[in-house]
Amino acid sequence: MAQPLTDTLSLAFDLLSRPSVTPDDAGCQAVMRSRLEQLGFTIEAMDEGGVTNFWATHGDEAPTLMFAGHTDVVPTGPESSWDTPPFRPNIDTDGYLRARGAADMKGSLAAMVTAVERFIASHPSHGGRIAFLITSDEEGPAIHGTRAVVEHLKARGERVEYCIVGEPSSSERAGDTIKNGRRGSLGGVLKVRGIQGHVAYPHLVRNPIHQAAPALAVLAAEVWDSGNAFFPATSFQISNLNAGTGATNVVPGELEAVFNFRFSTEVTADELKARTEALLDSFELDYDLEWTLFGEPFLTQEGKLLDNIVASVEETLGYRPSLSTAGGTSDGRFIATLGTQVVELGPVNATIHKVNERVRAEDLDALSAVYEAILQRLLP
Repeated sequence: MAQPLTDTLSLAFDLLSRPSVTPDDAGCQAVMRSRLEQLGFTIEAMDEGGVTNFWATHGDEAPTLMFAGHTDVVPTGPESSWDTPPFRPNIDTDGYLRARGAADMKGSLAAMVTAVERFIASHPSHGGRIAFLITSDEEGPAIHGTRAVVEHLKARGERVEYCIVGEPSSSERAGDTIKNGRRGSLGGVLKVRGIQGHVAYPHLVRNPIHQAAPALAVLAAEVWDSGNAFFPATSFQISNLNAGTGATNVVPGELEAVFNFRFSTEVTADELKARTEALLDSFELDYDLEWTLFGEPFLTQEGKLLDNIVASVEETLGYRPSLSTAGGTSDGRFIATLGTQVVELGPVNATIHKVNERVRAEDLDALSAVYEAILQRLLP
Protein backbone atom coordinates (compact mmCIF):
# COMPACT_ATOMS: atom_id res chain seq x y z
CA MET A 1 0.00 0.00 0.00
CA ALA A 2 1.39 3.40 -1.02
CA GLN A 3 2.42 5.74 1.78
CA PRO A 4 0.38 8.96 2.08
CA LEU A 5 2.04 12.00 0.58
CA THR A 6 3.63 14.62 2.81
CA ASP A 7 2.29 18.18 2.58
CA THR A 8 5.21 19.20 0.35
CA LEU A 9 4.79 16.24 -2.00
CA SER A 10 1.02 16.70 -2.14
CA LEU A 11 1.46 20.31 -3.24
CA ALA A 12 4.18 19.30 -5.68
CA PHE A 13 1.84 16.71 -7.24
CA ASP A 14 -0.84 19.38 -7.68
CA LEU A 15 1.57 21.80 -9.39
CA LEU A 16 3.21 19.10 -11.52
CA SER A 17 -0.11 17.84 -12.87
CA ARG A 18 -0.69 21.20 -14.56
CA PRO A 19 0.85 21.47 -18.07
CA SER A 20 2.33 24.93 -17.60
CA VAL A 21 4.59 25.04 -20.66
CA THR A 22 6.06 28.54 -20.87
CA PRO A 23 4.49 31.08 -20.67
CA ASP A 24 1.25 29.31 -19.69
CA ASP A 25 0.86 29.16 -15.92
CA ALA A 26 -2.01 26.62 -16.19
CA GLY A 27 -3.40 27.60 -12.80
CA CYS A 28 -0.27 26.86 -10.76
CA GLN A 29 -0.04 30.34 -9.29
CA ALA A 30 -3.70 30.28 -8.26
CA VAL A 31 -2.89 27.20 -6.17
CA MET A 32 0.08 28.93 -4.55
CA ARG A 33 -1.79 32.18 -4.01
CA SER A 34 -4.64 30.36 -2.27
CA ARG A 35 -2.22 28.75 0.18
CA LEU A 36 -0.49 32.07 0.87
CA GLU A 37 -3.75 33.99 1.25
CA GLN A 38 -4.77 31.56 3.99
CA LEU A 39 -1.58 32.57 5.83
CA GLY A 40 -2.48 36.25 5.63
CA PHE A 41 -0.20 37.26 2.76
CA THR A 42 -1.01 40.42 0.81
CA ILE A 43 -0.92 39.42 -2.85
CA GLU A 44 -0.63 41.53 -5.97
CA ALA A 45 -1.10 40.19 -9.49
CA MET A 46 1.49 41.74 -11.79
CA ASP A 47 0.57 40.11 -15.10
CA GLU A 48 2.19 41.63 -18.15
CA GLY A 49 2.50 40.76 -21.83
CA GLY A 50 0.64 37.47 -21.51
CA VAL A 51 2.79 36.40 -18.56
CA THR A 52 1.34 35.53 -15.14
CA ASN A 53 3.23 37.01 -12.17
CA PHE A 54 2.51 37.72 -8.54
CA TRP A 55 4.16 39.52 -5.63
CA ALA A 56 3.15 38.50 -2.11
CA THR A 57 4.25 39.78 1.30
CA HIS A 58 3.70 38.84 4.94
CA GLY A 59 4.85 41.29 7.62
CA ASP A 60 5.91 44.89 7.23
CA GLU A 61 9.33 45.20 8.88
CA ALA A 62 12.86 44.97 7.54
CA PRO A 63 14.59 42.84 6.54
CA THR A 64 12.73 41.17 3.67
CA LEU A 65 13.50 37.57 2.76
CA MET A 66 12.10 36.81 -0.68
CA PHE A 67 11.47 33.40 -2.22
CA ALA A 68 11.60 33.60 -6.01
CA GLY A 69 10.77 31.09 -8.70
CA HIS A 70 8.83 30.18 -11.80
CA THR A 71 5.81 28.02 -12.55
CA ASP A 72 6.54 27.63 -16.27
CA VAL A 73 8.36 24.60 -17.62
CA VAL A 74 10.06 23.72 -20.90
CA PRO A 75 8.25 21.55 -23.46
CA THR A 76 8.30 17.83 -22.77
CA GLY A 77 9.63 16.62 -26.10
CA PRO A 78 7.99 13.44 -27.46
CA GLU A 79 5.73 12.21 -24.67
CA SER A 80 6.14 8.69 -26.03
CA SER A 81 9.79 8.85 -24.90
CA TRP A 82 8.76 9.27 -21.25
CA ASP A 83 8.37 6.22 -19.06
CA THR A 84 5.23 7.80 -17.60
CA PRO A 85 3.19 10.79 -18.83
CA PRO A 86 5.14 13.99 -18.09
CA PHE A 87 2.21 15.78 -16.45
CA ARG A 88 1.05 12.79 -14.45
CA PRO A 89 3.46 12.89 -11.50
CA ASN A 90 4.36 9.62 -9.84
CA ILE A 91 6.88 8.24 -7.37
CA ASP A 92 8.63 5.15 -8.68
CA THR A 93 9.85 2.16 -6.71
CA ASP A 94 13.27 3.80 -6.27
CA GLY A 95 11.73 6.81 -4.56
CA TYR A 96 12.02 9.26 -7.45
CA LEU A 97 9.30 11.76 -8.25
CA ARG A 98 9.05 11.96 -12.03
CA ALA A 99 7.31 14.75 -13.98
CA ARG A 100 8.18 17.73 -16.11
CA GLY A 101 9.14 20.47 -13.67
CA ALA A 102 9.94 18.17 -10.74
CA ALA A 103 13.44 19.62 -10.50
CA ASP A 104 13.01 22.83 -12.48
CA MET A 105 11.34 24.08 -10.42
CA LYS A 106 7.92 23.18 -9.07
CA GLY A 107 9.44 20.93 -6.44
CA SER A 108 11.21 23.96 -4.96
CA LEU A 109 8.01 26.01 -5.06
CA ALA A 110 6.14 23.39 -3.08
CA ALA A 111 8.99 23.22 -0.56
CA MET A 112 8.99 27.01 -0.18
CA VAL A 113 5.26 27.22 0.48
CA THR A 114 5.16 24.44 3.06
CA ALA A 115 8.25 25.81 4.81
CA VAL A 116 6.56 29.19 5.14
CA GLU A 117 3.34 27.55 6.35
CA ARG A 118 5.15 25.79 9.17
CA PHE A 119 7.23 28.85 10.04
CA ILE A 120 4.23 31.20 10.31
CA ALA A 121 2.29 28.63 12.33
CA SER A 122 5.12 28.57 14.89
CA HIS A 123 6.08 32.27 14.52
CA PRO A 124 2.82 34.15 13.83
CA SER A 125 4.45 37.44 14.88
CA HIS A 126 7.78 36.83 13.19
CA GLY A 127 10.25 39.62 12.59
CA GLY A 128 10.96 41.04 9.18
CA ARG A 129 8.94 40.37 6.06
CA ILE A 130 8.49 37.26 3.91
CA ALA A 131 7.93 37.80 0.20
CA PHE A 132 7.27 35.70 -2.90
CA LEU A 133 8.03 36.74 -6.49
CA ILE A 134 6.64 34.13 -8.86
CA THR A 135 6.55 34.25 -12.68
CA SER A 136 5.59 32.10 -15.67
CA ASP A 137 8.28 33.57 -17.96
CA GLU A 138 11.63 32.19 -16.79
CA GLU A 139 11.94 29.47 -19.41
CA GLY A 140 10.83 31.83 -22.20
CA PRO A 141 12.06 35.28 -23.28
CA ALA A 142 12.21 36.44 -19.64
CA ILE A 143 11.01 39.92 -20.57
CA HIS A 144 7.58 40.21 -18.96
CA GLY A 145 8.28 38.07 -15.90
CA THR A 146 10.75 38.67 -13.08
CA ARG A 147 12.48 41.43 -15.02
CA ALA A 148 9.20 43.39 -15.29
CA VAL A 149 8.18 42.78 -11.68
CA VAL A 150 11.58 43.96 -10.45
CA GLU A 151 11.19 47.19 -12.41
CA HIS A 152 7.81 47.76 -10.72
CA LEU A 153 9.37 47.12 -7.32
CA LYS A 154 12.20 49.53 -8.05
CA ALA A 155 9.78 52.23 -9.18
CA ARG A 156 7.99 52.23 -5.83
CA GLY A 157 11.10 51.91 -3.72
CA GLU A 158 10.68 48.34 -2.46
CA ARG A 159 13.68 47.10 -0.51
CA VAL A 160 14.58 43.41 -0.53
CA GLU A 161 17.62 42.45 1.51
CA TYR A 162 17.70 38.69 0.90
CA CYS A 163 16.48 36.36 -1.83
CA ILE A 164 16.43 32.59 -2.26
CA VAL A 165 15.79 31.43 -5.83
CA GLY A 166 14.61 27.83 -6.04
CA GLU A 167 16.61 26.90 -9.12
CA PRO A 168 17.99 23.35 -9.06
CA SER A 169 21.46 24.11 -7.73
CA SER A 170 22.43 20.74 -6.26
CA SER A 171 24.74 18.18 -7.84
CA GLU A 172 24.47 14.80 -6.09
CA ARG A 173 22.10 15.33 -3.17
CA ALA A 174 19.76 18.08 -2.04
CA GLY A 175 21.56 21.12 -0.72
CA ASP A 176 25.09 19.97 -1.53
CA THR A 177 25.68 22.99 -3.77
CA ILE A 178 24.58 26.60 -3.41
CA LYS A 179 24.80 29.02 -6.31
CA ASN A 180 25.99 32.32 -4.87
CA GLY A 181 26.41 34.03 -8.23
CA ARG A 182 26.13 33.70 -11.98
CA ARG A 183 28.21 34.85 -14.92
CA GLY A 184 26.95 37.61 -17.17
CA SER A 185 25.71 36.82 -20.67
CA LEU A 186 26.37 39.12 -23.64
CA GLY A 187 25.30 38.12 -27.14
CA GLY A 188 26.33 39.51 -30.50
CA VAL A 189 25.15 39.15 -34.10
CA LEU A 190 27.90 40.07 -36.53
CA LYS A 191 27.15 40.70 -40.21
CA VAL A 192 30.14 41.05 -42.49
CA ARG A 193 29.39 42.46 -45.94
CA GLY A 194 31.28 41.41 -49.06
CA ILE A 195 30.64 41.53 -52.79
CA GLN A 196 28.79 38.58 -54.32
CA GLY A 197 29.98 37.11 -57.59
CA HIS A 198 31.27 34.13 -59.54
CA VAL A 199 34.02 32.09 -57.89
CA ALA A 200 35.92 32.04 -61.19
CA TYR A 201 36.38 35.84 -61.07
CA PRO A 202 37.91 36.50 -57.66
CA HIS A 203 39.10 39.96 -58.72
CA LEU A 204 35.45 41.01 -59.06
CA VAL A 205 34.26 39.79 -55.64
CA ARG A 206 35.00 40.32 -51.96
CA ASN A 207 34.53 37.13 -49.99
CA PRO A 208 33.14 37.88 -46.51
CA ILE A 209 34.03 34.36 -45.34
CA HIS A 210 37.70 34.87 -46.16
CA GLN A 211 37.65 38.30 -44.53
CA ALA A 212 35.80 37.28 -41.38
CA ALA A 213 37.61 33.99 -40.68
CA PRO A 214 40.88 35.52 -39.41
CA ALA A 215 38.98 38.02 -37.26
CA LEU A 216 36.82 35.31 -35.72
CA ALA A 217 39.91 33.20 -35.04
CA VAL A 218 41.48 36.09 -33.14
CA LEU A 219 38.29 36.65 -31.13
CA ALA A 220 38.15 32.95 -30.26
CA ALA A 221 41.80 32.94 -29.12
CA GLU A 222 41.63 36.18 -27.15
CA VAL A 223 42.15 36.02 -23.38
CA TRP A 224 39.44 38.31 -22.06
CA ASP A 225 40.34 37.90 -18.39
CA SER A 226 41.66 35.28 -15.99
CA GLY A 227 38.56 35.01 -13.82
CA ASN A 228 38.85 35.23 -10.04
CA ALA A 229 38.23 33.20 -6.90
CA PHE A 230 34.50 32.99 -7.67
CA PHE A 231 34.30 32.93 -11.48
CA PRO A 232 36.14 31.12 -14.26
CA ALA A 233 37.70 33.14 -17.06
CA THR A 234 35.34 34.86 -19.47
CA SER A 235 34.54 32.69 -22.48
CA PHE A 236 33.72 33.57 -26.09
CA GLN A 237 31.78 31.04 -28.17
CA ILE A 238 30.45 31.21 -31.72
CA SER A 239 27.09 29.44 -31.75
CA ASN A 240 26.05 29.94 -35.38
CA LEU A 241 27.83 30.78 -38.62
CA ASN A 242 26.00 31.29 -41.88
CA ALA A 243 26.97 32.36 -45.40
CA GLY A 244 26.43 31.23 -48.96
CA THR A 245 23.67 31.08 -51.53
CA GLY A 246 23.49 27.29 -51.77
CA ALA A 247 25.42 27.25 -55.04
CA THR A 248 29.02 26.03 -55.15
CA ASN A 249 30.12 28.58 -57.74
CA VAL A 250 28.90 31.76 -56.01
CA VAL A 251 30.87 33.86 -53.56
CA PRO A 252 28.32 35.09 -50.98
CA GLY A 253 27.68 38.72 -50.32
CA GLU A 254 27.29 38.43 -46.55
CA LEU A 255 28.34 36.34 -43.58
CA GLU A 256 26.48 36.22 -40.28
CA ALA A 257 28.09 35.02 -37.04
CA VAL A 258 26.18 34.66 -33.76
CA PHE A 259 28.32 34.57 -30.64
CA ASN A 260 28.08 34.82 -26.86
CA PHE A 261 30.25 35.91 -23.97
CA ARG A 262 29.79 34.36 -20.53
CA PHE A 263 31.69 36.86 -18.46
CA SER A 264 32.99 37.26 -14.95
CA THR A 265 33.04 40.26 -12.66
CA GLU A 266 36.58 41.00 -13.88
CA VAL A 267 35.25 42.67 -17.04
CA THR A 268 32.19 44.71 -17.94
CA ALA A 269 29.84 44.32 -20.88
CA ASP A 270 30.95 47.70 -22.21
CA GLU A 271 34.59 46.64 -22.08
CA LEU A 272 33.82 43.45 -23.99
CA LYS A 273 31.94 45.42 -26.63
CA ALA A 274 34.75 47.93 -27.05
CA ARG A 275 37.49 45.30 -27.26
CA THR A 276 35.50 43.21 -29.75
CA GLU A 277 34.82 46.16 -32.02
CA ALA A 278 38.47 47.27 -31.86
CA LEU A 279 39.60 43.81 -32.97
CA LEU A 280 37.09 43.75 -35.81
CA ASP A 281 38.12 47.23 -36.90
CA SER A 282 41.75 46.14 -37.07
CA PHE A 283 40.79 43.75 -39.89
CA GLU A 284 39.12 46.57 -41.85
CA LEU A 285 35.87 44.67 -42.19
CA ASP A 286 32.66 46.16 -43.56
CA TYR A 287 30.36 45.01 -40.80
CA ASP A 288 27.37 45.64 -38.56
CA LEU A 289 27.24 44.33 -35.01
CA GLU A 290 24.14 44.10 -32.82
CA TRP A 291 24.54 43.47 -29.11
CA THR A 292 22.13 41.98 -26.56
CA LEU A 293 22.96 42.03 -22.87
CA PHE A 294 21.04 39.10 -21.38
CA GLY A 295 22.30 39.69 -17.86
CA GLU A 296 25.09 41.19 -15.77
CA PRO A 297 27.11 38.93 -13.50
CA PHE A 298 26.16 38.93 -9.85
CA LEU A 299 27.88 37.61 -6.75
CA THR A 300 26.75 37.20 -3.15
CA GLN A 301 29.81 36.95 -0.95
CA GLU A 302 30.01 35.74 2.63
CA GLY A 303 27.59 37.64 4.82
CA LYS A 304 24.40 37.20 6.77
CA LEU A 305 22.40 35.47 4.02
CA LEU A 306 25.06 33.10 2.76
CA ASP A 307 26.42 32.28 6.21
CA ASN A 308 22.96 31.42 7.54
CA ILE A 309 22.03 29.33 4.50
CA VAL A 310 25.25 27.32 4.77
CA ALA A 311 24.62 26.82 8.50
CA SER A 312 20.99 25.80 7.88
CA VAL A 313 21.98 23.16 5.32
CA GLU A 314 24.70 21.82 7.60
CA GLU A 315 22.42 21.75 10.63
CA THR A 316 19.44 20.20 8.82
CA LEU A 317 21.08 17.79 6.39
CA GLY A 318 24.36 17.02 8.12
CA TYR A 319 26.81 18.17 5.47
CA ARG A 320 28.38 21.43 4.43
CA PRO A 321 27.38 22.71 0.97
CA SER A 322 29.88 23.95 -1.59
CA LEU A 323 29.54 27.30 -3.36
CA SER A 324 29.35 27.63 -7.13
CA THR A 325 28.76 30.22 -9.83
CA ALA A 326 28.65 27.67 -12.68
CA GLY A 327 25.81 27.19 -15.14
CA GLY A 328 23.71 29.45 -17.27
CA THR A 329 21.68 32.49 -16.32
CA SER A 330 18.73 32.65 -13.94
CA ASP A 331 16.21 35.24 -12.82
CA GLY A 332 18.59 36.00 -9.98
CA ARG A 333 20.33 38.38 -12.39
CA PHE A 334 17.29 40.67 -12.37
CA ILE A 335 16.71 40.47 -8.62
CA ALA A 336 20.33 41.33 -7.87
CA THR A 337 19.78 44.77 -9.46
CA LEU A 338 17.64 45.66 -6.42
CA GLY A 339 20.83 45.55 -4.35
CA THR A 340 19.64 42.21 -2.98
CA GLN A 341 21.86 39.39 -1.74
CA VAL A 342 20.78 36.50 -3.99
CA VAL A 343 21.41 32.78 -3.51
CA GLU A 344 20.06 29.83 -5.49
CA LEU A 345 19.19 26.71 -3.50
CA GLY A 346 17.17 23.87 -4.95
CA PRO A 347 17.17 20.15 -5.78
CA VAL A 348 19.56 18.08 -7.90
CA ASN A 349 19.82 19.37 -11.46
CA ALA A 350 20.94 16.17 -13.25
CA THR A 351 17.70 15.69 -15.24
CA ILE A 352 16.46 19.24 -15.83
CA HIS A 353 14.97 19.78 -19.31
CA LYS A 354 15.46 16.08 -20.05
CA VAL A 355 12.99 13.29 -20.77
CA ASN A 356 11.98 11.64 -17.47
CA GLU A 357 12.92 14.66 -15.37
CA ARG A 358 12.98 13.55 -11.75
CA VAL A 359 14.06 14.24 -8.16
CA ARG A 360 14.23 12.07 -5.10
CA ALA A 361 10.88 12.58 -3.38
CA GLU A 362 12.52 12.79 0.04
CA ASP A 363 14.76 15.61 -1.22
CA LEU A 364 11.78 17.95 -1.48
CA ASP A 365 10.90 17.41 2.17
CA ALA A 366 14.55 17.94 3.06
CA LEU A 367 14.60 21.15 1.04
CA SER A 368 11.47 22.39 2.79
CA ALA A 369 13.13 21.74 6.16
CA VAL A 370 16.18 23.74 5.07
CA TYR A 371 14.04 26.67 3.92
CA GLU A 372 12.26 26.64 7.28
CA ALA A 373 15.60 26.64 9.12
CA ILE A 374 16.71 29.65 7.08
CA LEU A 375 13.53 31.52 8.00
CA GLN A 376 14.11 30.74 11.68
CA ARG A 377 17.64 32.12 11.49
CA LEU A 378 16.92 35.27 9.48
CA LEU A 379 13.43 36.25 10.67
CA PRO A 380 13.08 35.06 14.30
